[in-house]
Amino acid sequence: MAGSLVCHSENTIIEYLLLDSRKVSIPSSSLFFAIQGVHHDGHRFIGELYHKGIRNFLLEKVPQDLNLFQNCNIILVDNAVSALQKIVEFHRNEFTLPVLGITGSNGKTIVKEWLTQLLSKDFNVIKSPKSYNSQIGVPLSVWEINDQHQFGIFEAGISRPGEMERLEPIIKPDLGIFTNIGPAHDEGFASREEKIKEKLILFKHSKVIFSCADHKEITNIIKTELPDVKNITWSYKRTGDLVIKDLVSEGNIIRIQAVYNKLFLNLALPFSDEASLENLMHCILVLLYLDVKPDEIQSRLNALQKVEMRLELKEGINGCYVIDDTYNNDLAGLTIALNFLDQQKQKEEKTVILSDLLETGRDERHLYAAIGDLLLSKGVKKLIGVGPTVTRNADLIKVKSTFYPDTASFISDMKTGDFNEEIVLVKGARIFKFEEIVKKLQQKVHGTVFEVNLDSLSSNLNFYRSRLGHGTKIMVMVKAFAYGSGSYEVANLLQFHRVDYLAVAYADEGVALREHGVSLPVMVMNPSLSTFDKLFQYNLEPEIYSFKILKEYLEFIKANDIASKIHLKLDTGMRRLGFEEKDLKELVGLVKNSANIRVASVFTHLAGADEGVHDEFTHSQIEKFKIFTEHLKNELGYGFLRHALNSAGIIRFPDAQLDMVRLGIGLYGIEAGGLLQDQVQPVGTLKTIISQIKEIKKGETVGYGRKGIAERDLRIGTIAIGYADGYDRRFSNGKGKVLIQDKLCPVIGNVCMDMCMIDITDTNAREGDEVVVFGKKPSLRDLSQAIGTIPYEILTSVGQRVKRVFYSE
Repeated sequence: MAGSLVCHSENTIIEYLLLDSRKVSIPSSSLFFAIQGVHHDGHRFIGELYHKGIRNFLLEKVPQDLNLFQNCNIILVDNAVSALQKIVEFHRNEFTLPVLGITGSNGKTIVKEWLTQLLSKDFNVIKSPKSYNSQIGVPLSVWEINDQHQFGIFEAGISRPGEMERLEPIIKPDLGIFTNIGPAHDEGFASREEKIKEKLILFKHSKVIFSCADHKEITNIIKTELPDVKNITWSYKRTGDLVIKDLVSEGNIIRIQAVYNKLFLNLALPFSDEASLENLMHCILVLLYLDVKPDEIQSRLNALQKVEMRLELKEGINGCYVIDDTYNNDLAGLTIALNFLDQQKQKEEKTVILSDLLETGRDERHLYAAIGDLLLSKGVKKLIGVGPTVTRNADLIKVKSTFYPDTASFISDMKTGDFNEEIVLVKGARIFKFEEIVKKLQQKVHGTVFEVNLDSLSSNLNFYRSRLGHGTKIMVMVKAFAYGSGSYEVANLLQFHRVDYLAVAYADEGVALREHGVSLPVMVMNPSLSTFDKLFQYNLEPEIYSFKILKEYLEFIKANDIASKIHLKLDTGMRRLGFEEKDLKELVGLVKNSANIRVASVFTHLAGADEGVHDEFTHSQIEKFKIFTEHLKNELGYGFLRHALNSAGIIRFPDAQLDMVRLGIGLYGIEAGGLLQDQVQPVGTLKTIISQIKEIKKGETVGYGRKGIAERDLRIGTIAIGYADGYDRRFSNGKGKVLIQDKLCPVIGNVCMDMCMIDITDTNAREGDEVVVFGKKPSLRDLSQAIGTIPYEILTSVGQRVKRVFYSE
């Protein structure tokens, strides 16, 4: 790492590597890396970080006024990411523990988590938190290695050539798993062969690679590219070191008979789907290589837990929110969870229920001192500690605390009235069974839930941001309950990601955002005389689209002697709301004559930005808008933000971005123009369960009006969703299909108010099984096309009684 010391105050031991100014943990022992990208520059936040107590900076450019950064250590480098990688590479070389690296297209995180569980009897394992496998995620993971760790498991993902070369010396794996190869990130490589070769760079200094011999493309390239590395394989087809001779599915388990180096195995695997089988076979191969005996392998498989690699934000009792993080049990995981808690501004009171952290490899006094500092830095007001270790280190916790020896003691003492209007993070090791606490704290829900993936939402936001020119602002539409996804939670995430404006339909929506901690500027699209006082009280900015509403608002602000920002809407061809060309003279006169009014923005709506057939009309709208706004600017004597583009327009008309764009349905995973649908991710998954299963005979009827007629003997499942939940009645009689066990099952008969019936004859589904109404499959587009509508209608129809679960993977 080539770097120069710009400022030196004093030598400091660095424990935390910080890349995000919003995630400060312990300032005194943190080093901030100011990463500069196309649409992001960490240098913008160094002043903010200085005020938060950060004194150690690694920068790519020197601050304009160094005098503002007294008593700091500042290192100047050419590239902050490369410097991060080199620092952690040096750290990795300080340790000689065996390390296993994992790469491939799918299954990396699951294999890592399961192997960690399976090897925890033999080793104190350090692993990547969550899915930290990128150019930044890998060094942040490896930085956590300390002297107490005995085995490392780290995953590595890449999206273009040259990336694995930088990750290999950071992980420096002795052993490796290549899970499989698929289409993910194909666009970054000239061929599938090139992608495999690039991934294999991770293992160029390894002793052994574990893989599936049936993936011939991988196996052949390992032989040619890494002839000196031993490739130990498993196979269905008698070509591997571990060969599956027989496989039988029995409900939720799979029994296999297999042979490994003349050793006969008879194992029951605790998961029955195809992906889990492949992931488990990689794990079993590693256990066999490490000389774990078959009986012991079975014992460990029996104790294997399903991996829920996500933080879930759920609605709780007494106006609370509950963050469910009952799967992860290390300091890195706790830091991630506390950062997630810190993002939530819906409630001021923040509580953590924390179990002992097990097998961290750290001295417990040092560990709980760090935890005490973390809790304090993240604004936690109260801790409930569960377990003997956290209890005996109670003196190190610096917030209001209560301690219990075990989960049963806490639950016995717990009263629902103890938790009110707060956000509660529940974070515990598996053996503490904190899921019982979550059940008591979360609001009771029926079997239908709408899951909102906050990571996908963030990814979609970043995708649209990547299409914007430098300096273009972004307004995000959170009207209609954030297109059905949950206004407060989505708005808080957008605030965390520093969008410029939010827009809601009605004043009450804006008031609710303010009451849930949202401080961003908010435009109200449908103000009315009865809500003007709320606009002023909650610092909301009205959209003004007619002389009637303008004159009423001018009278209101004059009578109350207040100042206000407004947003003017122009009609350039939508023919819905807005001022027309003939109105501009009178409009200018009214605005100029009111000293208390300031125009914050002027905007228009494009009528057909998502369809190429209307491009000529769209261009004419844009040109009209430019002429109208230039006139307004000249007449008013000052500038304002101009915005015309919606989600589709951002993609299709990049030259018309002007000062700001309005992101709507695209944020939620629908690329309205359809040109780049594969670039955005579905945000919401609507799920329900099978309430009951019946066997019916050919000729019998199902449901109201006897519309569902069995043309053969059928198994039908009644699922817990109906038109009162937003599942449109037009999905009746086969128009709608839901996903069960990766099979699409049609609706039979009419959709009822609270339930409907589906044909599950060709599945082995059971009562209580999960049903996907929409998500990746079937998609919102699939459903909308089935009943001749648009994805907007399906998404915004999801009923308010359907509980939202927000999660981060």
